[in-house]
Amino acid sequence: MSAPTAAPAPTAAGSLSHKQILTIFAGLMIGMFLAALDQTIVATSIRTIADDLDGLSLQAWATTAYLITATITTPLYGKLSDIFGRKPLFLIAIGIFVLGSIACTFATSMYQLAAFRAIQGLGAGGLFSLALTIIGDIVAPRERAKYQGYFVAVFGTSSVLGPVAGGFFAGQAEILGITGWRWVFLINVPLGILALAVVTKVLNVPHTKRSHRIDWPGALALVVGLVPLLIVAEQGRIWGWDSGRSIACYAVGVLGIVAFVLLERRIGDDALLPLRMFRSGVFAWGSVAGFIAGIGMFGALALLPLYLQIVKGSTPTEAGLQTLPLVLGIMSMSVFSGQMISRTGRYKIWPIIGLSLMILGIGALSFIGVDTPYWQVALIMVVIGWGLGGNMQPLTLAVQNDAAPRDMGVATASATFFRQMGGTLGTAVFISVLFSVLGGRVADNFRAAAGTPAFQAALTDPAVLANPANAPILQGLQGGGGLSLDDSSFLATADPVLARPILDGFAGSMSVVFLGAAAVLVLGLFAVIMMKEVPLRTRSGVDARNDEVAAAAAAAAEGGPDAVPAPADDVPEGPEGPATAPRPVHGAAITAGAHPVNGNGSVHGNGNGSGNGSANGSGSGSAAVGVLAEPRTEQVAPPAEPAPAGTDARDRLLAMLLPDPTRALTVVATAERARDAVRHARRELEVRTAELDGASEELVAQGLSPRQVQDLLGLSEEEGPLAPRHGAHAAE
Repeated sequence: MSAPTAAPAPTAAGSLSHKQILTIFAGLMIGMFLAALDQTIVATSIRTIADDLDGLSLQAWATTAYLITATITTPLYGKLSDIFGRKPLFLIAIGIFVLGSIACTFATSMYQLAAFRAIQGLGAGGLFSLALTIIGDIVAPRERAKYQGYFVAVFGTSSVLGPVAGGFFAGQAEILGITGWRWVFLINVPLGILALAVVTKVLNVPHTKRSHRIDWPGALALVVGLVPLLIVAEQGRIWGWDSGRSIACYAVGVLGIVAFVLLERRIGDDALLPLRMFRSGVFAWGSVAGFIAGIGMFGALALLPLYLQIVKGSTPTEAGLQTLPLVLGIMSMSVFSGQMISRTGRYKIWPIIGLSLMILGIGALSFIGVDTPYWQVALIMVVIGWGLGGNMQPLTLAVQNDAAPRDMGVATASATFFRQMGGTLGTAVFISVLFSVLGGRVADNFRAAAGTPAFQAALTDPAVLANPANAPILQGLQGGGGLSLDDSSFLATADPVLARPILDGFAGSMSVVFLGAAAVLVLGLFAVIMMKEVPLRTRSGVDARNDEVAAAAAAAAEGGPDAVPAPADDVPEGPEGPATAPRPVHGAAITAGAHPVNGNGSVHGNGNGSGNGSANGSGSGSAAVGVLAEPRTEQVAPPAEPAPAGTDARDRLLAMLLPDPTRALTVVATAERARDAVRHARRELEVRTAELDGASEELVAQGLSPRQVQDLLGLSEEEGPLAPRHGAHAAE
């Protein structure tokens, strides 16, 4: 018998080649492109849509409904994907998004559009988080950063195409007999069908079958807590932050969040968001940093289009194109930081650099005004883009790298969830601050301008008085300085002298908001500094899960059932069924990939070991399978299962009924360990039987007869490919 040899070192990307990874990325990027494009294209055309549906005052609900459902489903997708696998959940997310897009195309009122946008959000909640999770499955953290540039390219492309396409569709009366703005949603249908086809074909990543229950009570409590808080965040400025409706939303939201925390604590590992994950400093501080950074980043960036459109007079399409420097900054820094992380293995420095650049850039935005040239604003946007590019992906990478393989989905979804919640809160709060400060600033500016000769001349100019665009300003002045700015479209054609106090008021109010956002980001920088840097793993999520199974088996072989360090209740599966899980192999082994079976009957193998066998037959072929060269008895590892429900009551009963309850409890504990070992042994037997049968069938398919396979592998009559199977495998 030849001595076992070490297995070849895995590639950095796990068992997938670079070409295979890029093929999978193609499907993921199409799915993410759907959601990214939808956000920018709808934002550009929403005013035209609202005008056509006679619902200008309700247009915010189309965005709010989408945001609510996308946010609350993000953690649910993460948990469900850990249980059922990534591919089915990703396909479901794409399908729901496409169905919502079709429904939006046929909306006849803003109420219908809001409802259908909510359906879109149900799908969008999984598109971002699941794509990032799948990356964690197939690419090791050390190499993962190199691939993030592809996803940044998706966001960059959507940021450029979205405003252009939205402006084009909104500006067309009809296209092929369909109202122009309806193509904003209809364009998602062919893209979605393409994404479904590509993902169905190429996304065949092994997943882990989980036996956990679904945390529906936690999901319901999360909905009850988040929906009213998100609603009041979007509508509080309109309702009034201290109005009855707002207070009711606060109360219901707080009760829902408290109920969610209590339920998650009670449910334990089956929870939608297991609270044990917050014991990790990386996850806890990473979540805090993501939440705070989301407040500052997205809250401040939401004002950039307002500045470009209101203060600088750009159209929505022009404003979208004018943010191109921001996109270029994000893309360049994401690619650069990703390459450096892969080379050095150090990632913590990049969110520190990123947040510092964002603080610098957003702080610089507080000094821009009406007369600031665009090139200066563009330079500031590049700096902010560099900050964003160095911050977003490394934070997600840190959380993924620290999470256990079985928690990859929920960890990634949680990181996305906290960032989205921060962005929603920041956008709502900062826009509210903007309009709260704006009224006083505009009134002060009008009082200061009223005594100037230019302003007085404009008030008596017949051409100015006859211009309808000046009517809102003149009416506001006649009413004592009050001016409604809910509709600012008149500023584009209003007299420059009369409009100047309003434009200065907008610029000054935005300066206050930008300073506030920079201050918030300082807190985010502190959170990142507090986050511990854990060395990046060199194994992908799939390989790490297989390593857990191998480690459990090795521990059992060395020290018996009590030596198993962690639960082993997961069965790795491939696209078509149980996969061959790694395990320690004592003896010779064959890896039949690219190792021919010669006509003279010699079989060469050097996969997990080395060995030669004889077979009477001929043929050649290759198969990526590993098989044992001789039968053996392997000690299996029992899972460390949690104590069953009612344990305390059982202990009290034993104490009352038995004279020696301590001894009884010891016997019960021994019996439970034996029970767990038996259960695990049965599962292990099924997995290994399937592995052996699959390898045998593959060798038969390559040209060996069943008897030759049996002799080659040293199998008994009961173990060979001719033997009848019992139990679960026989049913196959």
